[in-house]
Amino acid sequence: MYQSEAGNPVPVDPLAAVEKAVDRAAVALIAAQRDDGHWVFELEADATIPAEYLLLRHYLGEPEDLALEAKVGRYLRRIQNGDGGWPLFHGGAMDLSTTVKAYFALKLIGDDGDAPHMARARAAVLAAGGAEAANVFTRIQLALYGAGPWAAAPEMPVEMILLPRWFPIHLSKMSYWARTVIVPLLVLMALRPRARNPRGTHVDELYRSKEPAPIASRAAGTGRLWTEGFLALDKLLKGVRPFWPAGLRRRAIDRCVAWTRERLNGEDGLGAIYPAMANAVMMYDALGYPPDHPDRAIARASVEKLLVLDPEDGTDEIYCQPCVSPVWDTALAAHALMEAGGEAAEARAAKGLAWLKPLQVLDVKGDWAEQRPDVRPGGWAFQYRNDHYPDLDDTAVVAMAMDRARGRIVPGDGQDQPIARGREWVEGMQSRNGGWGAFDADNMAEYLNNIPFADHGALLDPPTVDVTARCISMLAQLGEPAESPRMRAALAYLAREQEADGSWFGRWGVNYVYGTWSALCALNAAGVDPQEPIVRRAVAWLEAIQNPDGGWGEDCDSYALDRTGHRPAPSTASQTAWALIGLMAAGEVDGAAVQRGIGWLMRHQGTDGLWPQEHFTGGGFPRVFYLRYHGYPRYFPLWAMARYRNLKRGNARRVMVGM
Repeated sequence: MYQSEAGNPVPVDPLAAVEKAVDRAAVALIAAQRDDGHWVFELEADATIPAEYLLLRHYLGEPEDLALEAKVGRYLRRIQNGDGGWPLFHGGAMDLSTTVKAYFALKLIGDDGDAPHMARARAAVLAAGGAEAANVFTRIQLALYGAGPWAAAPEMPVEMILLPRWFPIHLSKMSYWARTVIVPLLVLMALRPRARNPRGTHVDELYRSKEPAPIASRAAGTGRLWTEGFLALDKLLKGVRPFWPAGLRRRAIDRCVAWTRERLNGEDGLGAIYPAMANAVMMYDALGYPPDHPDRAIARASVEKLLVLDPEDGTDEIYCQPCVSPVWDTALAAHALMEAGGEAAEARAAKGLAWLKPLQVLDVKGDWAEQRPDVRPGGWAFQYRNDHYPDLDDTAVVAMAMDRARGRIVPGDGQDQPIARGREWVEGMQSRNGGWGAFDADNMAEYLNNIPFADHGALLDPPTVDVTARCISMLAQLGEPAESPRMRAALAYLAREQEADGSWFGRWGVNYVYGTWSALCALNAAGVDPQEPIVRRAVAWLEAIQNPDGGWGEDCDSYALDRTGHRPAPSTASQTAWALIGLMAAGEVDGAAVQRGIGWLMRHQGTDGLWPQEHFTGGGFPRVFYLRYHGYPRYFPLWAMARYRNLKRGNARRVMVGM
């Protein structure tokens, strides 16, 4: 292509605008890097966690911090829906349990129940069935305050901690996040302490009836016979509660305390997730541990580290994150900068990888070892420290980043051992069905989704397409042949999981766009011919759901139990980037859909090099809990545009790395 300059033809670079956009995005990402080399971005959920943080402070009767409470209150009021309720994600419908907690928290800090925003919230709760119809965790929270009956919550005897591993209901059969939340909660449910609640706040006005509503499960795959059986067991356990031997109860409580202490995880907290950390604090309080007891003090300190005291949007607010994501953010940022290339970007990526290297868990055999006792540890966690619970997704992404860097931007063989240990752990954690879960192997006791306590539908950690795809990508990038038994099993799992429309369900990102991007990258890495039907169906699906503006978007409601597929939504930067990377992995760099998608990213990039994105595109627990990763619109669009530029400049149509 040429343009005329003073009568002389001058070649025009068709990728010049993309190059500039990549440079601006890389500069913006580099600017967010911490001095020690890592990246960590805000990780925002719904109103639940900030509300529970306020409830925790008042449960403990801690000294008033009016300035802090006012800032959290401002955050909660800002994210309230116009209908009076609070949603699970930006733009979503009102959620009853979230609204009950947000209303209670605001009332605790002094909001007048007759104020317009509170009146709207109360009306929304009553219209949705009242507080008596809230989910199990909300019923327990209310009971701890004396604001609801314990009878409304399922019975979870603390003695279950003593059950043998072969017993059908056992903690080892549950997900890591369920375990860490449940163990201290068992103590609370046994002791039934009462919140100090210095202001004596209650929410009787949120109830329509004194009778608790039936528990409505959001779990997939529930069966009527299982459900009826577990409900009968719940009635039996409620009946025998007064007759548990005191000595047995004491022994069970002691076991829970010892279990928690072993996994306390310093100031990074039990399980490094807010609900488990808060439950641990309340457990220690109920057992009479003074605030300065080392275990209680460090558990309480871990909660404070989740506060976002200075939000990047400049609001005078504070909110509490459900956890933090530094390993995930750092690994993905390093990938994006290596894709962008250039001396400055690659140097910053190398610094990020150097920060990641010592965080590999090499000496702790966590809960995962109950299923895989002969496997050596070697994974990375999602958070700063969470040694008992490394995860497969982070481990695969870190290992791929280190492999991309070795011999190119990281000289020598310093990455060889971390990559080898990470690979060894991933290989050992493959489940029987060929896939990989996030934290455990073979965590598939689906009947447990029928217990009344499991109404949130997230008690298990079965293999998922997105995590499996990442593990396939890592193994293929590291030279695993597609004909090996583990790869054949993994690829067969992906083939079985493809939806009839050509997409894949994405567990940890929203949703079918996320799953399909992940699967296409894995198939490319494994050397599957782009003309194979499994790839063509996925490409056709991505092209079919592209928005008229050229981007891609998907609503969190696509996680609905009926599995009806993708729910259209306004285009977002991260989902557009995922679709583009997936299409390019399938050899579609010259396709019209890719051209239009790159155009969308170009048009929506800000002058600061960034993309705005308020929509939630992270999946915490389908139908229950969603996440807004503030880092996603920073590194994924950069990655997509840089890959597009690289493929076009190199005249290549095949991506040579796993992601």
